[in-house]
Amino acid sequence: MSQTPAAPNANDSQPLRRDDLEELGRLKDAHARVKQQLARVIVGQEEVLDQLLIAIFSQGHCILEGVPGLAKTLMVSTLASGLQLSFHRIQFTPDLMPSDITGTDVIQENKATGERALRFIHGPVFANVILADEINRTPPKTQAALLEAMQERQVTAGGTRHVLPVPFFVLATQNPIEQEGTYPLPEAQQDRFMFKLFVRYPSFEEEYRIAETTTAIFSLEVDEVLTSDEILRLQEIVRRVPVPRHVIEYALHLVRATRVGEDGVPDFVNEWVTWGAGPRACQYLLLGGKARAALEGRTFVTTNDIRAVAHPVLRHRIITNFQAESEGVTTETIVDRLIETITDPSGTGDMPAEAARAFGE
Repeated sequence: MSQTPAAPNANDSQPLRRDDLEELGRLKDAHARVKQQLARVIVGQEEVLDQLLIAIFSQGHCILEGVPGLAKTLMVSTLASGLQLSFHRIQFTPDLMPSDITGTDVIQENKATGERALRFIHGPVFANVILADEINRTPPKTQAALLEAMQERQVTAGGTRHVLPVPFFVLATQNPIEQEGTYPLPEAQQDRFMFKLFVRYPSFEEEYRIAETTTAIFSLEVDEVLTSDEILRLQEIVRRVPVPRHVIEYALHLVRATRVGEDGVPDFVNEWVTWGAGPRACQYLLLGGKARAALEGRTFVTTNDIRAVAHPVLRHRIITNFQAESEGVTTETIVDRLIETITDPSGTGDMPAEAARAFGE
């Protein structure tokens, strides 16, 4: 089970301190400046960029799925540049070995003494932002090389642990068109990704701008907005955003309603789902809700925030059965139905007035 700390309860959370409120203001301002810089290079894809920033400030990893040519690589590299983070791109291929990712021990000779010793040479995983390009094109043995890095933020080689730089994010891409010769990610590894994001075709106006700008003199430079130390501090602030009890209960009900055979599960889930979401889903719903609230400058989380991140959190954690596939039912359909079905305890999606007063609003 994930080691992500549980979100605080509304009954035992303390109001944010004045300096915390100032940091939230800085986070909101930084969010606006990052988006402004990204817009200089990336046309459209605002929802994907928002969700990427939510994941980054929640310390989560992402899968980006989309057809070739939608600027997934450019999006990730530009984001890393704007946040002053080191960036490495790993092209996953069938012949890629685990040591090609993590690094390996090599024998090195001291020319002065003639002595030989093993020295660990860092692989490309040693960077702040890792783009795992077409991660489903490499065998499970190599895919598994990322598991320890994603979960523990370290690499073990020859019995020695090598700590990865912080912050650390894995952003993996997948091509949904060509599935021949691919190795779908095991459910256990998919579960370690906070979000699965769909990168869709641009609108007519957006594609016009892409065609116009990229066929002329085109600058890919963006201004640096945040440092790694500032990102780490803002990540801590995000985790300290309090969550009311009714929001935690709503997230729990949403996740537990995906589990076949449990009491109170909707009939359509029992009909269309083989396996539902595990405890990480609830943790990531709450963390995503906290980050979304913080990026908007709010000091509390509402059920609207949970609904806003429900699709990217749940879409890769729900496994549909043959009946669902034969009827054209996708995980998107199921999440939509769950959001319609699960009752909002607050009745409005907003924080109740008494809870708002408790949190100093």
